[in-house]
Amino acid sequence: MRNDYDLVIVGGGMVGASLACALLPVAQELELRIAVVEAEAMPAAGEPVFQPSYDARSTALAYGIRAPFERMGIWDRLVEHLTPIEHIHVSDRGRFGVTRLDARREQVPALGYVVENHWLGQVLLSQLGQQGSPWIDFISPAQVLDLDNRADGSEVQISSEQGQRTLKAGLVVVADGGRSALREKLGIGYTQSSYEQHALVANVSLDRSHGGVAYERFTDTGPIALLPGEDLDGQARCGLVWTLPEAEVDEVLALDDAAFLRKLQDRFGYRAGRFVRVGERFHYPLKLVLAEEQVRAGLVVLGNAAHALHPIAGQGFNLAFRGVVALADLIIERRREGLPLGELHALQMFEAARRSDQYRTIQFSDRTMKMFTSEQPGLALLRDLGLVALEICPLGKTLLARAAMGLDQPAPRLR
Repeated sequence: MRNDYDLVIVGGGMVGASLACALLPVAQELELRIAVVEAEAMPAAGEPVFQPSYDARSTALAYGIRAPFERMGIWDRLVEHLTPIEHIHVSDRGRFGVTRLDARREQVPALGYVVENHWLGQVLLSQLGQQGSPWIDFISPAQVLDLDNRADGSEVQISSEQGQRTLKAGLVVVADGGRSALREKLGIGYTQSSYEQHALVANVSLDRSHGGVAYERFTDTGPIALLPGEDLDGQARCGLVWTLPEAEVDEVLALDDAAFLRKLQDRFGYRAGRFVRVGERFHYPLKLVLAEEQVRAGLVVLGNAAHALHPIAGQGFNLAFRGVVALADLIIERRREGLPLGELHALQMFEAARRSDQYRTIQFSDRTMKMFTSEQPGLALLRDLGLVALEICPLGKTLLARAAMGLDQPAPRLR
């Protein structure tokens, strides 16, 4: 049983598994030994059959994610259950502001893609299970008991079905989610501000094809996003993210399906057609969270453990994934040069670049949400004029589209 690794990743969810998959193609060449420690049990041996679920939650992937997924060797499999976003329609309820983005105009096959989270997870874990040996060990179910992180080598104490053991690694990555127990154990503080809103998430069906259109509909109580998904049971299925004030959440959740659809129809309108079915509803409070430290000697904090933002514009996972790719590039570069992976100065340079991207993305989502929920007459007129100006300005549309697609960021190397 191996205990010495170059990299230990705590958390085998979408972020942690993505990092392992990003490093897998070069692991043999660089003799890179990786352990992924995950609290949940690994799927049973043999690839499970994927069955699209009506109630499955989905994630919007920016078009720019395609290139790194191709280099990981998983794109051809992932695309089997992706829904392309061919158009984006942005509007302001009850006002004249509207703008539209189109993939053909930007000369790309799609502005982005919608994926069910459990399909993305299955593809990532299947890749690790089939291609990871002997370079990647997936240790699950297992809990991290303690961590001593240092630039010259870290120690991770874990407990699993085989008992307690200590893993040694040049670098430890904390990617165990927004409620990161390890972040808390390490005493890493974070800033947090509540939007006093909840995101209600569900799948809904339409009486017509969604046509590959993603909608962002701003209302006086918060934005409503509608993402195109795979058809199911002969009906067009869309992912709904409905931002509600805290005071309204319980009331909307208590509605029966028919009343819920009527209320949603009233708030969203008929641009996408008529809502005819809704699945199970989930909700969670919306907060802006940012870890005060994202690197220490021998340690990096990634994904929701590092930051959480408003779901407007669907940039949460895309921001986290850019961090994954940037860290993978850094690990590969330093390994090729024979340099220690956990050296503090190198990690601080990585953090500075990530902070810049995080600041831009968080500020965009935060300011957009606040601007489009304000009912101040002057601001409401200004935002509608801005949408109209964007609609008639080809360059403005292209700049917005490139940002939405993640093409305004440095291209990943992963080699």
